[in-house]
Amino acid sequence: MAVLQDDDILYDVIIHTGLNHSETLLPAIDQACLRTKIPLPEFDVFACTLGPGSFTGLRIGAGTLKGFMLATGKPAVGVSSLAAIALNAEKTSKKIYALMDAGRGQVYTACFQYGAGGMIEQQGGEQVANPSDIVYDADAVYVGSGVIKYGAAFMPERQNGILSTAKQHCRASAVAVLGKAKYERGERLNAENFVPFYLRSADADQKKSFFGK
Repeated sequence: MAVLQDDDILYDVIIHTGLNHSETLLPAIDQACLRTKIPLPEFDVFACTLGPGSFTGLRIGAGTLKGFMLATGKPAVGVSSLAAIALNAEKTSKKIYALMDAGRGQVYTACFQYGAGGMIEQQGGEQVANPSDIVYDADAVYVGSGVIKYGAAFMPERQNGILSTAKQHCRASAVAVLGKAKYERGERLNAENFVPFYLRSADADQKKSFFGK
């Protein structure tokens, strides 16, 4: 949970919900409003990860986001979970591969690079892959829970290009930063028809990524 004002992070907390997303999300939002002294209706825009990720977590997050949009009349943007993870990497000219543990022995992954404007840009589409099928690039940076769990399967020199464990997770502050950038580009979600992005067809029948680069 994070609150961003201009370019300043006012609040940033990692919440370990386990499987109790529905029981912890709203109290966490209330706490963020309390700590920052900003009532929910006074926020200018809401941002949320819409995938890839767990079916339950994405569904609850999207439902909550849609409720806030309808209740407050404020706009919202959807952010790629993999992009938020990639933002953990320091600015570099190297390619950044974000890998998220997808369960079932697989990972969600996508490639990013920092663009001329100083923000990460996605290179190609998101994929679901078996770790052993990933071709290791010794000149790239790897980040995400998939690296921690499966790095040994594809990184013969995994000490190179790997970030600390503390930087492997999707932080709400990264979602806020990416969301602000998308909002400033004029991107908005339509409360009537937006849906989470389920990358793996076994999780949901959603074929197309709407996140773009």
